[in-house]
Amino acid sequence: MHETYPLGLRVAGRLVIVVGGGPVALRRVRGLLAAGARVRVVAPDVVPELAALVAAGVVERATRGYCDGDLDDAWLVHTATGDPVVDARVAADAEQLRTFCITASSAGLGSAWVPAVARTRVDDDGPARTAGEVTVAVTAHRDPRRAQRVRDAVAAGLDDGTLPLRRVRPDVEPRAGRVALVGGGPGSAGLLTTRGRRLLATADVVVVDRLAPRSLLARLGSDVEVIDVGKSAGHHPVPQERISELLVEHALAGRDVVRLKGGDPYVFGRGGEELEACRAHGIEVEVVPGVTSAVSVPAAAGIPVTHRGVAHGFSVLTGHDGIGEVPGGTDHTVVLLMGVTRLADTARALVAAGRPTTTPVAVVEDGFGPRQRTTVGTLADIAARAAAVGVRAPAVTVVGDVVRLSPAWPGQDDAHRAAAPAVRTS
Repeated sequence: MHETYPLGLRVAGRLVIVVGGGPVALRRVRGLLAAGARVRVVAPDVVPELAALVAAGVVERATRGYCDGDLDDAWLVHTATGDPVVDARVAADAEQLRTFCITASSAGLGSAWVPAVARTRVDDDGPARTAGEVTVAVTAHRDPRRAQRVRDAVAAGLDDGTLPLRRVRPDVEPRAGRVALVGGGPGSAGLLTTRGRRLLATADVVVVDRLAPRSLLARLGSDVEVIDVGKSAGHHPVPQERISELLVEHALAGRDVVRLKGGDPYVFGRGGEELEACRAHGIEVEVVPGVTSAVSVPAAAGIPVTHRGVAHGFSVLTGHDGIGEVPGGTDHTVVLLMGVTRLADTARALVAAGRPTTTPVAVVEDGFGPRQRTTVGTLADIAARAAAVGVRAPAVTVVGDVVRLSPAWPGQDDAHRAAAPAVRTS
């Protein structure tokens, strides 16, 4: 046996009586107005906020104590007078009228209870879109504080996408799909933004890169289509043009698409091209920034790309172009992405552009991944050192004096242990 039979009530346009005019009654009135109910308050005195609602004409009021006949024609009754005797009388009258009644003074007197409620929008506002809503209502055997705590925990899971939000029943009316270009960060699931998780939880189709946080894919529903378009050095099984076409095709078919990328969509992620392709077909696009590996992977190795008195700026390159145009000096950090195979050529180009051969260099492999490793050297020998230990992609190369701050730099590990407690980057 269960004490209650949970259900939702449509009170829009229907008369609901609220007996009482204090703060509890005010909360009930606000909730009822939000649901579109016609509300009548019965109370000799009311709090100023309720008085304002009455003055604005959105709430009816009987300015007196409760009387026989006040519940006539009511679909629902709330009593919150603060007087147990009055509340009991209201509840008894409602019982005679077969009208459900909620009593604030004693849950045992009433025939209904107000749950702890959380609401979240599944589809954010957008052009010509109908916003979906998930409502969570929690009761906890007349323990409202426990119900509120459970509600808050569930609401947090809905907000951050860790609970399923994706619609299952198709929309009655056909609608346009949309595309979200989501930066997944350097590959660690914990570094994906809350907004990114939420969009992933509502996606119909996920188009995923090789370096995106793939562990999150296992949490998707079995009916979510996952399209792997991962690229590696010299191997692009799905050309960029075809990737953009996939986004457009699925969105035009009415599906919500997440393009899950490693790093940030706009940091060598070709997000701008995909945005243009979608907008050319009138598709709504959202861009969700990600934690770029250009900054986060060096941080994982204990290397700040800027540091007071050491480096005041940094440049990010793919490792293929523009090396000679980067500001000179070891106090300007250079971060190279996708440059492992041309490391020797890059080092020579930096020296030719004016950097000393003694400039510190670090190559950080698989940042935040299971095989993360840092190899250090200088522009004179980093290519040979990397080859000797078998450095392989994905890897980020950092050039500049900030490399000396890494625990991997000779002598730094002992100094760090002696000077400060361990710092964990996650």
